[in-house]
This record gives sequence, C-alpha cells and structure tokens, in this order.
Amino acid sequence: MIIRKTPAEIEAMKEAGRLSAKALREVGRIIEPGISTLELDRHAEKIIRAEGGIPAFKGYGGFPGTICSSVNDQIVHGIPSKDVILREGDIISIDTGAIVDGWVGDNAWTYPVGRIKPEVQKLLDVTEECMWRAISAARPGNRLGDVGHACQEHAEAHGYGVVREYVGHGVGRDMHEDPNVPNYGHRHMGLRLEEGMVIAIEPMICMGTRKTRAGNDGWLVLTRDGKPAAHFEKTVAITEGGPILLTVEPEYRRPVMKKN
Repeated sequence: MIIRKTPAEIEAMKEAGRLSAKALREVGRIIEPGISTLELDRHAEKIIRAEGGIPAFKGYGGFPGTICSSVNDQIVHGIPSKDVILREGDIISIDTGAIVDGWVGDNAWTYPVGRIKPEVQKLLDVTEECMWRAISAARPGNRLGDVGHACQEHAEAHGYGVVREYVGHGVGRDMHEDPNVPNYGHRHMGLRLEEGMVIAIEPMICMGTRKTRAGNDGWLVLTRDGKPAAHFEKTVAITEGGPILLTVEPEYRRPVMKKN
C-alpha cells in the first residue's frame, strides 16, 4: 500500500532528511586512507544521536551498524568493521539514515579514498548523474518507468551495468515502504507518480556486469566480476511543483532541473 504524505508531513520529514544528510556529509569529510569503517560508523552514530535522532539502520532486520559501508566491488550492505581499513585508491559507498519524530531520512554517497583512477572517478560521476536524472523524472503524471529509464539509459550509454536485484523504495515512518523504485525501466510504463509520494531514488551502478553475488555474512552484496560499483541515493518528495529533496542540508540545497 502506498502511503501518500500531506504537505505538513513532507515538511516534517525534512528534519530527518537534514540529519541524515549531515551524518552522511560528516562521515564523508573524515574518509581517508588508514581509517576503519567502524570508526566511520561510530562517527555517524554520534552525529545522529547528538541531535536527538535515532540511527535508522541499527537493528533494522538485525543489521548491526549505523551505516552500510561498501568498499570497491561491494555494492550495498557492507557491515562496518575495525578490520576493514581504507586504502589509497579505494572507493567507499556510505548509506545511512536517521529517524526524527518517527520519520525516516535515507541517503547514500560514494566517496573516493585519496586519489583514485580516472576510470573509477568516471563511474562515480556517471552514477551521480544517473541519480539526478532519475530525480528529475520524479514528477506527478510520470511513471516509475520514466524514473528507471532515466537512470538506465545514462548508465548503459557509458557501458555500465545497472543492478536489478536491489532498488529504491518508498520512505515514511518506515524505512522501506511501497512502491519499489527500480533503476531500470521503460518510459511511460509502471505506476503513475502522484503528489504526496515520497521515494528513495538510489542508483547502484557497476563498472562491469550488472550481475551480483552475496557475501558470506547474509548482508553484503558484491559485483560478480569483482569490478567496482557506486551507489548514490536521495529521499525525494513528489509535489505539484516537481521533486523536492528531503535528505539535504538547507545550506547545500541545489535545484532539481527538469530534463526534456
């Protein structure tokens, strides 16, 4: 069941979104060679709790971390660990969320660790572009297929694989609500988008094949060919005037441009 939010509820969700975005940015700020993913996790939890929030991921389905920390060929759901030490040239996808007044904000970003290879930087750039293109398509009257197609078309034009098994989702008082939001699809197909829907748009793009494999811990998802993957995510409200970014700090807000 899709739970549409009122304008007042969307406004209330902005605080969870702001705190989620702050935690993500602050974690990104301290990423450097030699730091462990557990240190990043503790930093995120400290920031969220310091402002009265609750880490949305911690304990969710038994997940032990405040963040998902996925390195290089790891796509999503990496568990933070003192034994995972970042190295120069790595990339790391950080996914985190906060709960404030019962509302959830969910977001992700892929960061370079020091200097990375140009071809890996291109993967990050294109994946971020996929996210913005998909967000631009999230307008009343469009369909989920328009959102997914905007992402898929851009990724595949660069020869990248678009993960199928893991997709975006609705967000509200639960972190995962209806509908599922695939990062692939056909224009003018699928569920029609309506005002009041709040969704997480989160491209997961692979440098090589889109095929995945599961890690041994029951959480981690990796690329099957061992090539790098990137993951970017924003929580977005669909309004009459277009998509509104919820997981953003006001001072870093950017317009969502409509693409023809």
